[in-house]
Amino acid sequence: MTRLRTTAVHGGRGDLADLGVHAPPIDLSTTYPVPDQVAGGHALQDLAEGAAHAASPVYSRLHNPTVARFEEALASLEHTETSVAFGSGMAAVTAVVQAACVMRGLPHVVAVRPIYGGTDHLLSSGLLGVRTTYATADRVAEAVTPETGLVVLETPANPNLDLVDIASVVAQAGGVPVMVDNTFATPVLQNPALLGATYVLHSATKYLGGHGDVLGGVVACEEDVARALRQVRIITGAVLHPLGGYLLHRGLATLPLRVEAAQASAVELARRLAAHPGVGLVRHPSLVESPLIGTQMRGTGAVLAFTTRENPAAVVRRLTLVTPAVSLGSVDTLIEHPAALTHRLVDSKDRIASGVPENLLRVSVGLEDVEDIWDDLDQALASDCEGDYIKPSSSDSYAAV
Repeated sequence: MTRLRTTAVHGGRGDLADLGVHAPPIDLSTTYPVPDQVAGGHALQDLAEGAAHAASPVYSRLHNPTVARFEEALASLEHTETSVAFGSGMAAVTAVVQAACVMRGLPHVVAVRPIYGGTDHLLSSGLLGVRTTYATADRVAEAVTPETGLVVLETPANPNLDLVDIASVVAQAGGVPVMVDNTFATPVLQNPALLGATYVLHSATKYLGGHGDVLGGVVACEEDVARALRQVRIITGAVLHPLGGYLLHRGLATLPLRVEAAQASAVELARRLAAHPGVGLVRHPSLVESPLIGTQMRGTGAVLAFTTRENPAAVVRRLTLVTPAVSLGSVDTLIEHPAALTHRLVDSKDRIASGVPENLLRVSVGLEDVEDIWDDLDQALASDCEGDYIKPSSSDSYAAV
């Protein structure tokens, strides 16, 4: 078994030598010739029933080789048999709920808050015909019923970076499949499948793509559950475009380097923000002593959050380098106000109760020089601050966790 960085570079490229190419080709075909219509019909049947491959792709909604290479590469990084890619992260979440609950006649979900606001809204809406019980991470077992088809959690949590013990939740689930949103940690820092998770979900739009130019979602899992996910994808048409598959596959090659570099800056920024008079509480795993760091997680990640002592919108308006935008995991640093944007559709009482106050800002640290990021945050926060404040020296050293 190759090491992480090698797998990131070479995963999903096993067929390139036979093809006589160095870079993975982009197959943009919407349909494929089927000279033998009988054989083509059998291939269509196999794919429609969830097979990963067949004698012919037949039609790109059923299978695409460019997307399949990305799926193979991501599965290698997550230590699963396979993965299934979708047109967006929310399409991937929807498919998991449909496969685990709707198709199996188990219309109950247990979810641990906070989770991404879109996921929370989907589970609360009843749109998919399921009902959801929200529980704290230590009370999952009490919430599970004979009708529970899925347990959902995200760690580090979006947006307050709460850490959840995956193995503990899996044990409490008692055989009910567990979906872990691994978007913040990425397979560089955490592999939920090795801890018993059935579904490992990524909004691939974020770190996997890494450049803010591709939309996608992916679920890493074992083959026996992947078949139902593929069936949902085919029936609903929630497919990933081949160009998206190519860009996501390309993004994996630099994923470890990007995560490690951004994480190093996030650790330093969290330390400085914790001493800033314009900041209340800073949330980043590097600031807490957790037994999950070094065991469940191999690092502390590149997303942080903090509360402001003034209107957070005013702080964001003063920023000149940091980009005010939703999403995360890009090469540039992004900041957003969860209560106003990503978690706006979550009931305010529920949001606050789960540790996401009105004045919380979430920062996805990018690859800029850490001093330039700090200068921008500092000037945006310092406008109305009173009292003495000594700015950390640019010579202060920092290192990746």
